[in-house]
Amino acid sequence: MVGGEILTVDDAGTVAQALAIHGDSLVAVGSDAEVAAWIGPDTRVVELDGRTVIPGLTDNHFHGIGGGPGVDLSGARSLADVEAALAARAATTPAGEVIVTNSDWHEGQLAEQRLPYRDDLDAATPEHPVVVVRGGHQYVLNSAALERWGIRRDAPPVAGGRIGRYPDGRLNGELVDRAKGLVELDGPEGPATDPGEELLDEHRRLHALGLTSVRYPGGSVERYELLRDLHREGRLTMRVDQLFRAGRGGTVDELLAHLDEAGIAPGEGDERLWVGGVKISIDGGFEGGWMREPYREPWGEDGRFSGLQTVDSAVYVAMVRRLHEAGWRVATHAVGDAAMDLVLHAYRQAHADASLVGRRWSVEHGFIARPEHLETMRELGVAASVQNHLYVAAPSLVAYWGTDRAHHTTPLRDYLDAGVETSLGTDSPVIPENPFWVLHHFTTRETMSDGVAGDEQAVGRMEALRAATRGYAWLTFGEERRGSLEAGKLADLVLLSDDYRSCADPCLQTMEARATLVGGQVVHSTLAELPVQGSVPD
Repeated sequence: MVGGEILTVDDAGTVAQALAIHGDSLVAVGSDAEVAAWIGPDTRVVELDGRTVIPGLTDNHFHGIGGGPGVDLSGARSLADVEAALAARAATTPAGEVIVTNSDWHEGQLAEQRLPYRDDLDAATPEHPVVVVRGGHQYVLNSAALERWGIRRDAPPVAGGRIGRYPDGRLNGELVDRAKGLVELDGPEGPATDPGEELLDEHRRLHALGLTSVRYPGGSVERYELLRDLHREGRLTMRVDQLFRAGRGGTVDELLAHLDEAGIAPGEGDERLWVGGVKISIDGGFEGGWMREPYREPWGEDGRFSGLQTVDSAVYVAMVRRLHEAGWRVATHAVGDAAMDLVLHAYRQAHADASLVGRRWSVEHGFIARPEHLETMRELGVAASVQNHLYVAAPSLVAYWGTDRAHHTTPLRDYLDAGVETSLGTDSPVIPENPFWVLHHFTTRETMSDGVAGDEQAVGRMEALRAATRGYAWLTFGEERRGSLEAGKLADLVLLSDDYRSCADPCLQTMEARATLVGGQVVHSTLAELPVQGSVPD
């Protein structure tokens, strides 16, 4: 490839003109003249015509694209739209049958900036039990669904969960975190699909967004075995790093036994598929992040509600120490600052058993990081795995926590200034899977519906690109072969639709990948001179 603007993201910040690929790796990166030495009679030369090339993009916390056979609310922009979508499904659903939505939406996209609650759902679908799924932490039920699962006004509190109520004490249908366990939800049935083909199709859609590596946070053993089979067959085009999920009840030994039975060892794998460790969750999401100070009223319940701790402190510390003893790396979901307190206390306990330095454990999300958290993370070499939740959820977070805490959410500037290794992602389907929206948000702090939020936490475009490439490579022990465009590294790269460094905001929000290469193979292209050439070999 010659005649372009190649942002190498190397230590010197080199901007090159050309690169040469042999096999799956880069063999030269530099000026057109320097790379010309690699052009032979059988060399395929691609004229970039000034296009910008960057290292392959990554997502450090990707559950899935979302969607699915449930009622799709992704296009809803008001409560009336939500009610209309549910009513339309009810019209074609036998009476009494459960209606479930998929999670590919957020209340921040609605004009009312709030969830649809029980009375809203009753107005739309009184004859069918309805479960509205919002992200991975919350359900909202209508009256028929509350009755179906026997959830009544006098329902006792659920440890690590929350049962929502209207101001008059009536149930509003909201079930948060462990309270979701009151509902046995199989989910809507869709047409039978081949899980391998479904996964490969998902990866193709991600390649079209410029993604070359994703990290699954809390995948199952079955998901890993499926990925392993696809890799062995030479069909896995995405580079995948997987974390396994530890149960909230402290069932670490059961997980370890299951992994051992499946022949899965910590750190096993290669440059295509790698075992990254074990994920634990200890607090809620937007609506349940565990804070030092109570939520804003009325969610603060007169100072009594500070979020949800979903795992007992002593149990969590024991889980962390047991995993460390067994040689497993730990990643912990922690939204609020109280959750961060517990995570880093447990990590210090594990560090006292045997050093964590160099192990690259992580905090997932880290919405509210305080100075003392940053100091501990830097000292222990703990990474920040952060995502652009504020981009979509700003109005909700302001309502829950107040402006100051909401605008501090995901303080990327603080993480980088403190010397904490940081990578970027989406938490899809909680947030849409577009990596360019991630780059746009963190460089401008613009949000989808609430203007600029916390602009003091904005970072430069090259800082954000580094976190989206080299930061991920470091997190996954891949920095020797991934994360920058340098000779000897894998040829994972993206050709962009615009000049990344100089286009005018909000250009990153609408940036596109014109072509994506993984290991030198074209896995996505809209360019005639770079056709997709099929599967990537082992």
